[in-house]
Amino acid sequence: MLFDSKIVNRIALTITVVFFAILITFLFKSFFIVKNQFINIDGATYVNQVRQDYYTQRLSNFLTKNCIGNELCEVQSMLDFVTRIPYKVNKSVARSPKHVVEQNFGDCDDKSNLLISLLKTKGYEAYFVFVPKHVFVIVKLKEKLANKKALYVNGQAYYKLESTAKNSRIGFPLKYKLEEIEAIIDPFKNKKLIVESLEYK
Repeated sequence: MLFDSKIVNRIALTITVVFFAILITFLFKSFFIVKNQFINIDGATYVNQVRQDYYTQRLSNFLTKNCIGNELCEVQSMLDFVTRIPYKVNKSVARSPKHVVEQNFGDCDDKSNLLISLLKTKGYEAYFVFVPKHVFVIVKLKEKLANKKALYVNGQAYYKLESTAKNSRIGFPLKYKLEEIEAIIDPFKNKKLIVESLEYK
């Protein structure tokens, strides 16, 4: 059976158009993934590896399965999981949450990327805080914690989560001066927060 050359040409053209549409979509998405990985902080570039993927969603759901409706339980459960991962300096760029879990080690970059990814998949407002040679996570909670100081950013209370200290609790003490805070970053938007006021009380 012979095919009409017009039909063959139309099929070939359709396949070509679909291929280029898929290619352009892939390149477009790749551009924004890469763009959102690089954060400029005072002339230095930080490469984040935050994720909101299927793996991270499943892991956060598993870690918080016994905490229905209890935000302190959820946040502490995720923090406990991350702090149990052995601390080891990673001389390369930060690794993805999945690699940190599978390889079972990480430094402050790796573990903070994992922690903030878990928090984000559960809907928490959280940010990276950069200080000299270190990064930690802050999280906003619905209720103020008794006997715990908070970092107030533009009048809003956030509690420090230290991913590198074993058995650390929500509201880990801030051991840096406020003027040592280099930047507060939303790594999912690749955006530095404009800080108009900063207090620790």
